[in-house]
Amino acid sequence: MFEGDYYLNYEGNRINFSIPDSWRVISNRDIPSPPGVKNPKGEIEKALDDPIGSPPIERMARPGMEVVILFDDMQRPTPAHLAVPSILNRLNKAGIPDEKIKAVCALGTHPIHTIEQMEKKIGEEATRRLKGRIFSHDPHSDENIIIGRTHWGTLVEINPHVVSSDLVIGVGECMPHPSAGFGGGCKIIMPGVSSYRSVASHHFTWIRHKDTRVNVLEGNHFYEDIVDAARLARLAFKLDFVMNEKREVVGAFAGSPVYAHREASRYASRLYLVKLPRLADITITSASPLEIGVQVTKALIMASYSTRFKGTIIWVASQKQAGPILPLIEEMAKKETSNEVHKRLFGGHIPEHLKSFGISYIMQIVLFKRLGERFDVIHVTEGLSKKQVEMMGFTYAPNIEVAIEMAYAKMKTADVAIFPSGGNTIPEVV
Repeated sequence: MFEGDYYLNYEGNRINFSIPDSWRVISNRDIPSPPGVKNPKGEIEKALDDPIGSPPIERMARPGMEVVILFDDMQRPTPAHLAVPSILNRLNKAGIPDEKIKAVCALGTHPIHTIEQMEKKIGEEATRRLKGRIFSHDPHSDENIIIGRTHWGTLVEINPHVVSSDLVIGVGECMPHPSAGFGGGCKIIMPGVSSYRSVASHHFTWIRHKDTRVNVLEGNHFYEDIVDAARLARLAFKLDFVMNEKREVVGAFAGSPVYAHREASRYASRLYLVKLPRLADITITSASPLEIGVQVTKALIMASYSTRFKGTIIWVASQKQAGPILPLIEEMAKKETSNEVHKRLFGGHIPEHLKSFGISYIMQIVLFKRLGERFDVIHVTEGLSKKQVEMMGFTYAPNIEVAIEMAYAKMKTADVAIFPSGGNTIPEVV
């Protein structure tokens, strides 16, 4: 009855399993971890020497300019400690001393960083050279400044240090993103240095559009509205990294915030894309390599792109460090549809106890409600109880064998997609 030798990556090990012989596997491709470059500093210099779609920093900068360098927060593995000193050196060559340069941690609506966290992010050299001019963005600050609206009508209200600067440069990471297509690029502005209400307006407007999805830039209004906001904010130059799960630099792309980001996105897509001949009836996916906190949810969202309507997703994630996801579970337990939750959030009615969380976190309530309505999700987990999984609107299974038996009871024949490393897999039906 059961055949095959399949596996999922799980907390540094493998879970081996078999499936019913009446099930047809349409993909079980694993995504190997791309190797890091041997000389990350050299990779950065190479990218800055030959920018994509933009003059180099040395030609963009002019003596007398006030410059701001935006860098992402501690939740990202971006090697800002290597990148920021290189950018400072090039600005110095253009006649701009360190005293004319500020750095802002573009954390979006995530918790505000301490000076110690920011110093750890940008490193000892940049901290010394920019002493007293390193700031954490505060999305709730009354000092944020309205600079206009995008063509779609989204309010653009951003950090005052960005508004007052003559040259805006960003440093970030390009990785598959469930809504924006890919992270990095202009996201350093929206949500990076945007106000809470700006980010809420943008995210809650586009969250359920059909083209708001991974691996899509052209026609993805979630992404295109972000680009429009960045143009209003005058983001002039961006350095984006493609990283692996070991926090190693795989590639560096610099230049135009749009064109360099597109090249980085194409590169990342080639690393993580898995092509499928058709939508699967059943998708079996592991959260690996993103197995901590809210990051585990990415594998489930990615699996939704490979599974037919009312199909089954077997989502394997240990959830041993589930603390960050618990408030999300409590909200999902409320008797509301995804549409009702979305309209409530869009109207500005965000529960008080959630306002300390980022908007992207709160978005998950709508997304997960929607997944529960569209798919039969079986969650294999050690860290959550049966009750907690059921509060999410999903079915609990203690191990993958039980999950497969549950799915087989409903579907004796099925096309099956298996993602051993679902956290960084981009499924695409061709």
